[in-house]
Amino acid sequence: MLFWHVPAPNEALLISGSKRRAGDAQFRIVTGHGCWVMPVKQKASLLSLSLREAEIAEECVTQQGIRIAVRAVAVFKVGDDQTSIANAARRFLDEQTGMEQLVGRIFAGHLRSIIGGLTVEEIIRERDRVAQEIKEGSHSEMEKLGIVVDALQIQEIGDVSGYITNLAAPHAAAVASTARIAQAKSDQEATEREQQAAALKAQYERDTAIKRAGFLAETEQSNALAAQAGPLSQARASQEVIEAQTALAERQAGLAAQRLEAEVRRPADAEAYRQRALAEAGRDRTRFEADGRAYTERTVAQAHADANDLLAASLRHGNQELIAASRVVEQLPALAEAAAKGMADAQITVLNGAEGLGQVVSGIVGQGLGILDVLQKKAVGTPQARNADLPSALVNLDQHPAAPRS
Repeated sequence: MLFWHVPAPNEALLISGSKRRAGDAQFRIVTGHGCWVMPVKQKASLLSLSLREAEIAEECVTQQGIRIAVRAVAVFKVGDDQTSIANAARRFLDEQTGMEQLVGRIFAGHLRSIIGGLTVEEIIRERDRVAQEIKEGSHSEMEKLGIVVDALQIQEIGDVSGYITNLAAPHAAAVASTARIAQAKSDQEATEREQQAAALKAQYERDTAIKRAGFLAETEQSNALAAQAGPLSQARASQEVIEAQTALAERQAGLAAQRLEAEVRRPADAEAYRQRALAEAGRDRTRFEADGRAYTERTVAQAHADANDLLAASLRHGNQELIAASRVVEQLPALAEAAAKGMADAQITVLNGAEGLGQVVSGIVGQGLGILDVLQKKAVGTPQARNADLPSALVNLDQHPAAPRS
């Protein structure tokens, strides 16, 4: 609006002609808000509160009398308080563009004054100290001007007389020497590493070649095995067929052997055993018959001998009983012969071999001899006893109680 004025955030509105005052100022200062300005009666002006920069480039002489060129920069602005704005408005309101030049000259004077009391080494090493002393030296003057210094930096120190260059020469030479030594060591280490890398590369190439050769050999072996796989499979199949046929032939041979064992050998063994048994039975029967005949003959001979003895004795003593006994004894060979014929024609089961057969024959002959013994005992006894027992003994002899049974 025409009568309503609003200052920017970086501006201060100065209103003169008003009865309202800010302290000792003859005008009213408005910041941050708008206000009414009466035309003709009041006048409004703007003062910039923006940041400003002043560059300083001066040749200074140090405490040692050495000339150096110093370049610095100062950053400043009008203060935000009422007093600073009033002081700056009275001095720079119509010449705001010349504020940087004026402030730069003030800082240049203080810079020469501060540099004159220091050595080159102190200036180089303590730039912050130099800047702080310049700010402190110009503080009162800046306050009167309503200016606040935000920063002051020394940007460059020029070597006009070559002092700084000569001052740095020993250090530069030492640094250069150290650099050359370091470079030599670096080159040596680089050479050693290159040699190691070359050796590793050669070893890697060798290992690679060996592995490649091994891979090629394995590939060729695999190809050869693959080429031989068909014939090998066929050979294995043929071998398995042969083994199966061999096993089948062995089983067939085993079955044939079992069949031969069952059909030929065992019947043959049974027949042989039967023939042996029959032969042994015939042999035993023949032997039994021969033993029986021999025993019969021996018994008969013994009976004849006993009969002859009895006959001789009876003739000597005139005993009729003995004569009867002699007649009985004469019948003993016939009885023994009849018993032998009966055993020869009969099917006799003999449990104890030749001994059993001999016992049978001995039983027959023994009964005959028993009769003879009875007769002998009766002969030596009384006539009545001899006559009483003789008929019973003869009856037993006639019945042949020891004859073999078929």
